[in-house]
Amino acid sequence: MSLKPRRSVLYLPGSNARALEKARTLEADGLILDLEDAVAPDAKQTARRQVVTAVGEGGFGNREVVIRVNGLDTPWGGDDLAAVATAGADAVLLPKVSAPDEVLAAVARLDEAGGPADLPLWIMAETPRGILESHAIAGAHPRLAVVVMGTSDLAKELRLPARGDRLGLLAALSHCLLAARAHGLEILDGVHLDLGDEAGLTAACEQGRDLGFDGKTLIHPRQLAAANRVFAPAMDTVERSRRIIHAWTEARDQGRGVVVVDGRLVENLHVEEARRVLALHDAISALGW
Repeated sequence: MSLKPRRSVLYLPGSNARALEKARTLEADGLILDLEDAVAPDAKQTARRQVVTAVGEGGFGNREVVIRVNGLDTPWGGDDLAAVATAGADAVLLPKVSAPDEVLAAVARLDEAGGPADLPLWIMAETPRGILESHAIAGAHPRLAVVVMGTSDLAKELRLPARGDRLGLLAALSHCLLAARAHGLEILDGVHLDLGDEAGLTAACEQGRDLGFDGKTLIHPRQLAAANRVFAPAMDTVERSRRIIHAWTEARDQGRGVVVVDGRLVENLHVEEARRVLALHDAISALGW
């Protein structure tokens, strides 16, 4: 089993050349080079050129590099997709997706521009309609790989008050997680906006982890450490996973059908999860941070 860690995925404005350069040294599992919300209208074309150049130059190491384009309903979306199709990014992120047809239109534009036939797509769930249509959207195209929660935009659309427990978002978060898992996709939690609230960030990461998310999107490098720590398998979980696989293998070789580890009955589903945990642990160790 081979897994790609996505504990920490950091947004970086494509218009900030210094930030793009610094990104090559950050302990982030993934980078979203942004052409959309983080870029002012008069800087869109500059950001596009800088991002395409930066991706082409490489140097990002094991970090997953994703480009977030503007929507096709904007003046920049079509040109963004044409420009990034052959840039060499690991994936393209589509914002504010509210219907399956938007995914298909973006795929068609990438294909027209000569993009690789296996270029993965990520989609953002950040509109009320997009949340309600998340099952259909997640199954819209086989190249979809990751759902990204856009909790800031969604909270605005839902007129939610700012709350540390994110009470008003819980239904949407769980709904999208179900849709993602139903189609075999990974899913990332939304951002934490208060840069000075370390305890709140940690709590939000823990909540996302406990809901089932694979990692968290972030807006500043100082948030990386918390996400990397919380979304990595704890060492006691890793050790228990090793014991489960050892006991299961030993029982199978001896023709026994029942296994008990640490006083708990172990079934095949527990073995599969143990293998996933160890694969993720190994992949994180290989990153070096």
